[in-house]
Amino acid sequence: MSNLSNIDAALLPAIDETSLLAPPHKIHAPRILMLYGSLRPRSFSRLSAEEAGRILTHLGAEVRFFNPSGLPLVDDNTDATHPKVAELRALVAWSEGMVWSSPERHGAMTGLMKTQVDWIPLSDGAVRPTQGKTLAVMQVSGGSQSFNAVNQMRILGRWMRLITIPNQSSIPRAFQEFDEAGRMRPSPLYDRIVDVMEKLFKFTLLTRDRADYLVDRYSERKETAAELMKRVNQSAAT
Repeated sequence: MSNLSNIDAALLPAIDETSLLAPPHKIHAPRILMLYGSLRPRSFSRLSAEEAGRILTHLGAEVRFFNPSGLPLVDDNTDATHPKVAELRALVAWSEGMVWSSPERHGAMTGLMKTQVDWIPLSDGAVRPTQGKTLAVMQVSGGSQSFNAVNQMRILGRWMRLITIPNQSSIPRAFQEFDEAGRMRPSPLYDRIVDVMEKLFKFTLLTRDRADYLVDRYSERKETAAELMKRVNQSAAT
């Protein structure tokens, strides 16, 4: 470490290959939370999320949905004690992966989709509700195919420290893709959702056992060590 004088060697040990490559294996079904971005009675973002949920259930996941109806705006004279906020945060804490499905409205994800993400904290005490969990993003459009909403959700996923899988789904002219019962018609667009959910399931299985180790980083170990030293020194002084 003679040429790395800026690094605290005690806080940068060799990679623990056991923790990375052979961690203890969880045996419960992968836990996937589905979020959608429209409250319309015939919401295509919800219908596409439901199709995705059926596929994930078939693959062996435990799937839960959050209904955003009644979720307040952030900073609108409310806080995390609001029942809908508490419900959302409990589901996020429960999950090991998420699917975000939003309409594209005015070239962006909907405000409802963003509100749900905004209510999810980056940290809650010592717990980081999203860090190291997997994410798949989907969007529906009323017109031609676009990727504005999924691109924005990818940025959010990165900011929330989620492992956002490479595959994504974008459904153009969504009103043509679902039958009267709300089921998606067979098409390459449907097959794409199957691909995305299969990939999400695999990524979740690959990462959930080692998520804590994957997100453990030098800068935060250094900060934690400094905070501990400060606290010890303060205790000694008193």
